Amino acid sequence: MTSRTTQTFVHFSAPFRLPDFDTLQPAGDYRVDHDEEAIEGASWLAWRRVGAFIHLPGIGMRGSTHQMVPINPADLEAALEKDRQP
Repeated sequence: MTSRTTQTFVHFSAPFRLPDFDTLQPAGDYRVDHDEEAIEGASWLAWRRVGAFIHLPGIGMRGSTHQMVPINPADLEAALEKDRQP
């Protein structure tokens, strides 16, 4: 099965928390990796997301460790939408 990882970057203007996170994360830019696999048997190229990971700490932030934490893409979208609200 063919797979790929795509990267996106998200920005939070305010500190945020995602479900299953132990601590509040600071505002800033974060890299998000999306793991996808090809849908076989289709006559066109299609991909199915099988995992998403956020990199902590955020870009340009200092931390003693760096980690990739699995996230639910719907939870990330909800947190970003909440961050955009005044």
